[in-house]
Amino acid sequence: MAPIAGSALSFAKPVKATNTNLLSFAGGRKGNAFLRMQPMPMRFAVCCSAKKETVEKVCDIVKKQLALPEGTEVSGASKFSDLGADSLDTVEIVMGLEEEFHISVEESSAQSIATVEDAAALIDKLVAAESPKSQC
Repeated sequence: MAPIAGSALSFAKPVKATNTNLLSFAGGRKGNAFLRMQPMPMRFAVCCSAKKETVEKVCDIVKKQLALPEGTEVSGASKFSDLGADSLDTVEIVMGLEEEFHISVEESSAQSIATVEDAAALIDKLVAAESPKSQC
């Protein structure tokens, strides 16, 4: 592909834009368009992964609530849906977690729980919020 007149960029192969938030087109000379890359604002998220003990307790509760056969592998990455849980099962799991950890999970937070790790991270967050001296 030949470079566009007046541009500093040329590509040997056609380029597919995968993130259009980074691209803008500005008219240069009459009839020519220039492609200009714009920097995307940096966003940093600080999050703590769940404590190992919390993940293990959640795994045990999930196995018990779903009555999973002995030897069924449940880890932090396990999705409740992959373990055969439906929406009612998920509600029962959340209720079991609330009872075990002495916490209260809001409905909006409960709906965002899809994996054991999600549940454990939320539990750690809620427990830390109740006791301001503990940190993750």
